[in-house]
Order: sequence, then structure tokens, then C-alpha cells
Amino acid sequence: QVQLVESGGGLVQPGGSLRLSCAASGFTFSTHWMYWVRQTPEKGLEWVSGINGGGGSTYYRDSVKGRFTISRDNTKNALYLQMNDLKSDDTGVYYCAADEYYRHDEFDYWGQGTQVTVSS
Repeated sequence: QVQLVESGGGLVQPGGSLRLSCAASGFTFSTHWMYWVRQTPEKGLEWVSGINGGGGSTYYRDSVKGRFTISRDNTKNALYLQMNDLKSDDTGVYYCAADEYYRHDEFDYWGQGTQVTVSS
């Protein structure tokens, strides 16, 4: 069955960095768009970033551009999110998601999430 397992979350001070990982299995990873989506208490569910199957096209929400980098390794069925210069507004549960198409919601597959807390 399909599994998406996130890791790498934690507590970090403002201005710090974290790298999230997502291990995928149970579907053809290289043919799917992959996404990071976050759930925050104040704003609800927010689309953060997406990357196409080959890794050559990446997209970001405006508030994370220049700070976050999405990448993937199709040889390892792995998705990553490098987060730098973290801010308190980045606090939330980060989910890995997958879909055959480019979209901002209603993805085919979701992970269980990993908590990111940015606080001094």
C-alpha cells in the first residue's frame, strides 16, 4: 500500500534551519508530483511547495521563497524540504503529499506529518 513517512521535524530557534525528509513507497514515485503542505493553528492548511516528477520544476508559496528548497531523489524514493531562516509563522505540522498532477489541494496521497516548532 502507499506510504509517505515524514521525518526531521523538531524545535528550532528563529533564524535556524531544519531539513525535512519524506520516504515514499507503494506507488511509482518518479511519475508523481510531490508536495509539502503545512497545517497551522492560525491559518489552517497551507500549500508550501511542489516539485515535478523529474525534479526540474519547483514551486513555492510566496512567504517561503528564498528560504525553503524542495528537492527529490528518485533513486531513493525520497522527498526533501530544506528550511532556512525559519520564522515563528513557519510553525506547524508539515505533511508530504503526492499526486499525478500539479495541484494545491486534494492530493491522492498524504503522510502523517511531522511537527515543526519555531520558537525562542
